[in-house]
Amino acid sequence: MIRAFRPFLRGSTYVGMVFAHAGALASLPLLPFALLPALAWHPAPQGARIAVVLLVWAALVGAAGLARTTRRALIVSARRLLGVGLPDPSAGPRPATPRSADRWQTPVWLLLHVALGWTGGLLSGALLFAGLALPGGWTGVWAGLDLPGRVVRVNGGWPSWLLALGCVLLSAVVCVVVTNALRWLAPRLLGPSAAERLALAAERERVLAERNRLAHELHDSIGHTLTAATIQAAVAGELLSADPVAARAALRSIEESARAALEDLDYVLGVLREEGAGTAPTRTLADLPELVDRVRHAGAVVELELSGEPAQVQGTLSRAAYRILQEGLTNALRHGAGGPVTVRVAGTPDGLELGVVNRIGAGGGRDTGAGTGAFPTSGHGLPGLAERVRLLHGEIEAGPDGQQHWRLAVRLPVRWSA
Repeated sequence: MIRAFRPFLRGSTYVGMVFAHAGALASLPLLPFALLPALAWHPAPQGARIAVVLLVWAALVGAAGLARTTRRALIVSARRLLGVGLPDPSAGPRPATPRSADRWQTPVWLLLHVALGWTGGLLSGALLFAGLALPGGWTGVWAGLDLPGRVVRVNGGWPSWLLALGCVLLSAVVCVVVTNALRWLAPRLLGPSAAERLALAAERERVLAERNRLAHELHDSIGHTLTAATIQAAVAGELLSADPVAARAALRSIEESARAALEDLDYVLGVLREEGAGTAPTRTLADLPELVDRVRHAGAVVELELSGEPAQVQGTLSRAAYRILQEGLTNALRHGAGGPVTVRVAGTPDGLELGVVNRIGAGGGRDTGAGTGAFPTSGHGLPGLAERVRLLHGEIEAGPDGQQHWRLAVRLPVRWSA
C-alpha cells in the first residue's frame, strides 16, 4: 500500500513534469509560423483552420527533431531531468549516415514530448487550480454533477474540501502518469539506434582487443623480466665474494632488463590512460641475441640455432615471434630443471618455425595454473601464446618431449619478399 504512494512523494516525479512543461513551452516559438496558413485561408470553417494550425505546428515540431544537435540536447536533458540511463551523446562513435527508420525516432519523441507536456500541463494546472479555489469559494468557483433529473452542486462546506483534495490528488496522478510515460518512451526513442548499437559494439570490441593485446605484452615483458631478474639477483648474491666480475655482469643484466620492462610499462600505461604514449617499444627477432644473453646472465645455458632467413621477417610477425620466444624462455627459467635450453628459429619456404626445448623435473609442471615450483604461475602463459598464434593463423604445440624435456613448437605462415 505504501509502495503505491511512493511516486507521489518523489521529487523526481515533479522534476519530470517540469521537463514535460519545458517541451511544451519550447514549441511556442513555432506557433506563429503555424498560424500563417490558417490566416491565409480565411474563408475556411473555424474547425478546419484549427486542424490546419495543429497539423502545421506538429510538422514544424517534428522537423526540428531532425537536427542532430536537437537529439543530443534532448538526450542530455532527459538524462538529467528524467534520470533515465541513456548513453552520453558526446562519447562513443556515431554512424555517419543513420538509417531512415532511425532518423524518425527524434521527431516522434519530440511530438510525443510536446503533446504530453501540453496535455499534462493544462490538465494538472486546471485540477490544481480547482483544488485551491473550491474550498473557500472566494473565487466564486463551484462544482456540479449533472445527473438524470437533478443537478448536484457543491459550493461550500466539507464537500468542497473533499472535492478539492480529490482534484489535488488527481493533479499529482497526472504528473506521475506523464513522467512515467516519458521515462518509458525515452530509452525507446532517444536510446541508441540499431546503427549506433552496432557502432558501439564494434568500438567495445576494438577496445577489448587492444586491452587484451596490452595484457599479453605486459605478461610477456614484465613476467620475463621479473623471472630473469630474480634468478640473476640470486646468482649475483652467490658470486659477490667469489667472482665480483660475474656478479657485476649479472647486476648489469638486471639493470638492462628492468629498463626495457619500464619502457614497455610506460607505453602500456599511457595507452590505458588515453595519453600520448609515444612510439611503442619494438622488440623483433633482431633483438633475439640480446634476449638470449640476458637469459645466459641468469645462469642458464642457452643454445641458439638459426637457419634459413629469419632476418627477412618484418613488422607484426617479427614482433610476435620475439614475444613467443620470450615467453618460452621465461617458462624454461621458471619451470626447467637445469641443463641446456635450446632455442630454434628456422625460416622455411612457406613459414617460420620457432622452438624452445628445456629439461623438466619429475613433476613436469608448466605455466598451466597448476605449477608448484619456486615461481607462482598465473595460468595465462600458454593460453596467451595459443591465442597469439591463432590470430596469426599459425600452429602451436606445447607438451612433454620424452620423459625429461618440454618442447614448445610454433609454426607461423610467412610470405617471403622476393
